[in-house]
Amino acid sequence: MLPVRTALLIAVVAAAIGVAPVAAQPADGPLFARLPASETGITFSNDLDEGPEVNVLSYEYLYNGGGVAVGDLNGDDRPDLYFTANQNANALYLNEGDFQFREVTEAAGVADRGGWTTGVTMADVNGDGRLDLYVCRSGWMGPEQRRNRLYIHQGTGADGVPRFEERAAAYGLDDPAQSTHAAFLDYDRDGDLDLYLLNHPVRRYVGRSELDRARDTDDPMAGDKLYRNDAGSDGSGAPTFVEVTAEAGIKSSALGYGLSATVSDVNRDGWPDLYVANDYMADDYLYINQGDGTFEESLRDWMDHTSYSSMGSDIADVTNDGRPDVFTLDMLAEAQRRQKLLKGPEGVQFYRDLRSRGYYFQYMRNMLHRHNGNGTFSEVGQLAGVSNTDWSWAALLTDFDLDGRKDLYVTNGYRRDYTNLDFLNSVLFSSID
Repeated sequence: MLPVRTALLIAVVAAAIGVAPVAAQPADGPLFARLPASETGITFSNDLDEGPEVNVLSYEYLYNGGGVAVGDLNGDDRPDLYFTANQNANALYLNEGDFQFREVTEAAGVADRGGWTTGVTMADVNGDGRLDLYVCRSGWMGPEQRRNRLYIHQGTGADGVPRFEERAAAYGLDDPAQSTHAAFLDYDRDGDLDLYLLNHPVRRYVGRSELDRARDTDDPMAGDKLYRNDAGSDGSGAPTFVEVTAEAGIKSSALGYGLSATVSDVNRDGWPDLYVANDYMADDYLYINQGDGTFEESLRDWMDHTSYSSMGSDIADVTNDGRPDVFTLDMLAEAQRRQKLLKGPEGVQFYRDLRSRGYYFQYMRNMLHRHNGNGTFSEVGQLAGVSNTDWSWAALLTDFDLDGRKDLYVTNGYRRDYTNLDFLNSVLFSSID
């Protein structure tokens, strides 16, 4: 989610799609080359206009960043890039080959100005063989400015530029909730894509009782949602999405704070499952697909503990045993000095209090859950050396060096040292005064 320098992002995207300069490099040489904007043509930057009314104290997700989606939009077998900006226009870059990109946002009709834009997903939503764009929105503004956008691919012109038409309302997906991201999956295996919408609250809860009430209260603006694709049910032949959150067993808690949702067949029964990473004290969710249109939240059956402030997540077979393993990110610093400078793990009594109030075992560090093949995971993040990566946002497990083993890439950073203890103490004292 956090904006990454474009040059580094291009290298990561290339490796993720199997294009890497490994063959020309010695085994002990550099794996990636940094490409400046002057060479790639990608000048996108997610710039924020901060001020007295727009700052991290008034909106705590201000620095969470936008999103990036990768896919071949014009049928030339080269991956194109779409970036979202929180306050400014989004940007679409067509891949011209040899890491040269052409910006075609306006011509494609996907600038998407207005509102506070967050994540973006590429998927063939209407099943016509072309990738569409689903753009999420959040923020403190009214519901009309928060409505998510769905850009349906209308075909590619003679100039090689794909054209899109905004159709979220027509498809039933112009949801006005505070959305972080969206995941498309065929959860009912009927041949079309359904949508899991990851949401979060924007209000601050004060006190334990208010937090606990929020956890046990559904909120259509803050809680997650599941939309089933009833393709052609209105007689038009076009997809019609119907919200089925409650009947499918999906939690829509006001205390969700969703930061990532990852799809995988966790129990290897042929049905797609979901792992949802929730920030703060809210439990993560592991939804096991029951194969009858419903999910069963089963995290406590599968895992002994999870990350506390769960952020990005990924699922991949890390151990090459044919079973999917789960990795989640948190924000524990690596060095002891920085751990002491920042607000870090709470004391034992804090965690005992969480358990007494019904929350699960959660600890402030990254977690690598190794699949045991018997309906359980063993958490081995510290043993694997991946538990402390500071303020982390997104994780990507893939074989970067093509040696047959999964490597791990983590995006890091926050614009200001928001959890510095000196800063937090000054804010606390000023609020008391």
